[in-house]
Amino acid sequence: MKSASIVVIGAGIGGISAATHLAKRGMHVTMLEKNNNPGGRCDTFEREGHRFNTGPTLLVMPHLYETEFAALGEDVHDLLDMERIDPTYHLVFDDASQLALTSDLASMSRQLEAMEPGSFRGFLRYIEEGQRHYNVGVERLVERDFRSLFDFINLRNMPLAYSLKPLVPHYRHMGQFFKGSRLKSAFTFQDVYMGLSPFRAPATFSLMPYSELAHGVWHPRGGMYGVIDGLMAMARGENVEFEFGASVDKIEVDGSRTRGVRLADGRFVPADIVIANADLPYVYNDLLPDKGPAERMAHKQFSCSVISFFWGVDKAYPAIKPHTLFLADDYRENFVAIDDQHSIPDNPSLYIHAPSRIDASMAPAGEDTLIAIVPVGHMDDGSEQDWTAIRDKAREAVYRRLKLIGITDLDQHLKFEVNYTPLSWRKRYNLMKGATHGLAHTLTQLAYFRPHNRHARYRNLYFTGASTHPGTGVPSALISGRLVAERVMDDLRG
Repeated sequence: MKSASIVVIGAGIGGISAATHLAKRGMHVTMLEKNNNPGGRCDTFEREGHRFNTGPTLLVMPHLYETEFAALGEDVHDLLDMERIDPTYHLVFDDASQLALTSDLASMSRQLEAMEPGSFRGFLRYIEEGQRHYNVGVERLVERDFRSLFDFINLRNMPLAYSLKPLVPHYRHMGQFFKGSRLKSAFTFQDVYMGLSPFRAPATFSLMPYSELAHGVWHPRGGMYGVIDGLMAMARGENVEFEFGASVDKIEVDGSRTRGVRLADGRFVPADIVIANADLPYVYNDLLPDKGPAERMAHKQFSCSVISFFWGVDKAYPAIKPHTLFLADDYRENFVAIDDQHSIPDNPSLYIHAPSRIDASMAPAGEDTLIAIVPVGHMDDGSEQDWTAIRDKAREAVYRRLKLIGITDLDQHLKFEVNYTPLSWRKRYNLMKGATHGLAHTLTQLAYFRPHNRHARYRNLYFTGASTHPGTGVPSALISGRLVAERVMDDLRG
């Protein structure tokens, strides 16, 4: 087979995955990245000896990493030095009571029965269901490329409408297992990883809590950017070419095909095939000439956003565990504010990551590196959004929540703060509406119904990343890159 010249726009996880797969098959691949380093949202920076990961902060679904790295010819355990974190999370409720989620069933039994007598049996049933959802969902939905409607709707998949409970809202389904609202929230907050409210997410997503407890939550040494380092080593080993600081201004098209890309500096880079790893709504709106498809894409449902605080602290706070979640009792009201009002809740649930608790390389000795993440609504032209005021409200919410675990002086020990709002996410990563997870994972935007990995009109233009199939998250991006590479190779073979 003749080698094709391929240009990949954006050096995110999906793009690097696709590029490496194609280079291994003899293609000449050039990656163009507007920022000065690879990774996309899985980004990193260092300041005064404090190391931060700006995107994902934990490695979940490790079996998918093993499978996808093996498909690239490497053992993930050879490339990443990973430590399992157990308890996975420390949950803190409004009255300062806590629940440590752990794979230690004896500990879970004691904690759950103390909170709600009889709930441990419900927990076991829930995890059993999550296992079924994981095994079936990953094989039949996540790792599949739905190139036609009949790949999705067929006799083999028909039972999934019942077995995976896609039509049942996740939070409502929790009533089958728990009575109290706190335990319902304790096993549905993971839906936010998909940018979704548990009140709108399908019950299928019980696969996430199952995988975290059964397969583990892991920390690669140096943080999640270690995944990028591993991918880059494989890509460079296959002679993928990288150009950083190279912003693509538009994708040049001619009839039903693309010709290549035009850079912001005026250069034209010809290509037999273009793969866009930039956020898909941005690609349609800013890089392609067709306004109709761009408008339809802009009217799809977008995920929430987050405000992230990156703090270098001059003392250590051992009371903050590696992964601490403060879950509000007004859980439903949180998502009304985020999804319907596109704002910040009055009493937001929020997450704090202390990587130096498990990895001394993340902070200077005797100091702390802290990341606080507060979910908020995405940008909306129809709403009044003062992001400076919302950011300040989010910061005060973090300080207020920390008092529940005895920390009252954090603001007095900050060496510096870097913060990202939806405006930051849009500017740095070209995320439309500042939606950190791209298009939402609603029922009508999942599997076959999620935007496909090849353009309907331009037959040599392909897509990978969070807003395409199978969706957001590092494992999904790895899979998306592989699926795109397979599609490209199939099309080249004719």
